Amino acid sequence: MTVKQIRVLIADDNRAYRKGVRIRLEHAPGIAVIGEVSNGVDAVMAARSERASVVLMDLNMPGGGGLEATRALAGPGVDRPVAVVVVTSHEADRFVIEALDSGAVGYLVKNHDTTQLVEAVRSAASGTALVSTRVTPAVIREFTRRGEQSAMGSASPAILTSAQLAVARELSRGHTSNEALAARLGVSINTVRAQLHSALKRTQLADRTQLALWAVRHGLDRTETSSDRMNSEK
Repeated sequence: MTVKQIRVLIADDNRAYRKGVRIRLEHAPGIAVIGEVSNGVDAVMAARSERASVVLMDLNMPGGGGLEATRALAGPGVDRPVAVVVVTSHEADRFVIEALDSGAVGYLVKNHDTTQLVEAVRSAASGTALVSTRVTPAVIREFTRRGEQSAMGSASPAILTSAQLAVARELSRGHTSNEALAARLGVSINTVRAQLHSALKRTQLADRTQLALWAVRHGLDRTETSSDRMNSEK
């Protein structure tokens, strides 16, 4: 049986950066780079005509910016939306929130490594949000301030096992990649994936960003654990 490939479009006005991203993604199984563009207008056209699964979108591009393109591809009310991951050098809260409000399903800062990039693409293709650890606290602050009930969920922390709670707690502290979670918790990446899947199923939340918000609202980010104490003693 042929495995369906994730079709990725790279939208960035920096040719060297596009080339670097292409090289890294082409070595990842199940991912195909279908094209490169240098502005937002071309990004929208190419994403539609080439049937992109995921668009990696820079924010600042001449001849049509990334936010406008993101809204056109993934904003509210868009017919057949395309998954957009914003990849930019901006870490300020307002850029993060504006990108996510425009429909982006992920947000990476450009100092990412290959593992983070590939994970962001795979997460976006599966409809799951992944936000860079460097900007996740900004997302949590803003959505907590807004009082977004949809991201809170009605589940009590008591329904999760201690291992699932540990994953939720680390997410709420900004450790969002599977690799970061595994390192923090001292477990394998496969274990992280399994515990995250179970936690999302039990809380009836859509993705790890919603689980992070849920954890903050229940005060898990302020709870000290034995792993916290061990990390502080290192």
